[in-house]
Amino acid sequence: MTDRFRVVPAAYVVFRREHDGRPQVLLQLRRGTGYMDGFWAMAAAGHVEADESVLEAACRESAEELGVTVHEDDLVPLCGMHRTQGNHDPIDERVDFFFEVRTWRGEPRLVEEDKAADLRWWPLDALPAPVVPHELFVLDRLRDGGLAAVVTYGF
Repeated sequence: MTDRFRVVPAAYVVFRREHDGRPQVLLQLRRGTGYMDGFWAMAAAGHVEADESVLEAACRESAEELGVTVHEDDLVPLCGMHRTQGNHDPIDERVDFFFEVRTWRGEPRLVEEDKAADLRWWPLDALPAPVVPHELFVLDRLRDGGLAAVVTYGF
């Protein structure tokens, strides 16, 4: 019998609003995490914890990273992403769930300042550089209207 393939699940929340007739997304500038520091990333994202649904994880990460309340009913599924680094290391085998939210309670702010250097709204058609590559993959397709329900990255 062979070992079963294992993946790490994560939840990503795309905070979105309209400003001057243009869609904007909220991104944070990563620092001090050891992963993609210096890259812009979704304002709220993280691993799904034991005994937690991906919806619960998305709401928890929004509170932990931005100090806002998001209810599960506010989350709109965007896509599931199966991704790999191609090195067969279990930490690099992922299933990511991307959600969009346009309604939340509170004003987003940097809560974990040791993990993020900045937090800003960006026009979806004028994103900063660099953005975490697999997240940019989703944002580009969201902007262009070509985001499938299930996508792969790195295969």
